Amino acid sequence: MMTGEDIDALFARTLQGDADDEGAWAAIRTLFRIGAREVFDKAAGWLQSPSPLLRARGANVLSQLGVGGIGQKHSFPDECFAVVAAMLRIEKDSFPQEQAINALGHIGNPAAAPLVAAFAAHENTEVRFAVAVALGCFPNEPVSIDCLLVLMRDDDEDVREWATFGLGRQGDADSDDIRAALMVRLDDPFVNVRLEAIASLGKRRERRILSVLLTALEKPEIPMAIVEACWLMLGLENDREDWTAADYAKALRERWEPVLAPYGNGKCL
Repeated sequence: MMTGEDIDALFARTLQGDADDEGAWAAIRTLFRIGAREVFDKAAGWLQSPSPLLRARGANVLSQLGVGGIGQKHSFPDECFAVVAAMLRIEKDSFPQEQAINALGHIGNPAAAPLVAAFAAHENTEVRFAVAVALGCFPNEPVSIDCLLVLMRDDDEDVREWATFGLGRQGDADSDDIRAALMVRLDDPFVNVRLEAIASLGKRRERRILSVLLTALEKPEIPMAIVEACWLMLGLENDREDWTAADYAKALRERWEPVLAPYGNGKCL
């Protein structure tokens, strides 16, 4: 049974080290599991602190309060959303902004989408990355779609990767603009972005990636994103574990050969 002193000690431990300190995050995860009103009250109070670190850690704790395992739900989702959103609206420091945006993604209220999207052009790369990740939690919201399309062209490769993943693989929206944006990413200099685009286009059964898939299936090592795109193009529910690359190539040709449309000679990987 945790006492008030125990909880205070855990909060104090969240302040140790740098932003990614494992001891600090171990304390945060323990506070998640406790998920009590006392934890909410203290974390919410930290959002009002003059210290950017305390405001950031308060948002960290509120992000998954009560979520200590698979299937567990947030303890106070509406209240956590309200206080973190209010903090973000007036926050001026990039680190608390980043953590508040992350928190809103975890809390999962779609009403956060326009507030988060407002930071898409932030000068700080970590903040833009947080925006890309958070909007992937509600990727079918119109404001999320518009913002992720912009972030898919970001200067930072990790931002582009997560924007492509959020819109393309987590989201179900489909349009000529979305497909065109994903096709552009087939030529991205970062291989992870290219793979996200391929899997996303496979999800939409976009025949223009067939030459890319067939070329990739001839290589010694085949990324899982390629396999995923293959079974999605074939209308399967999941990977056929008993299939080889040759099996996938044969099935793709049988299903799509009449409409094969090459893209860049299949050389995007």
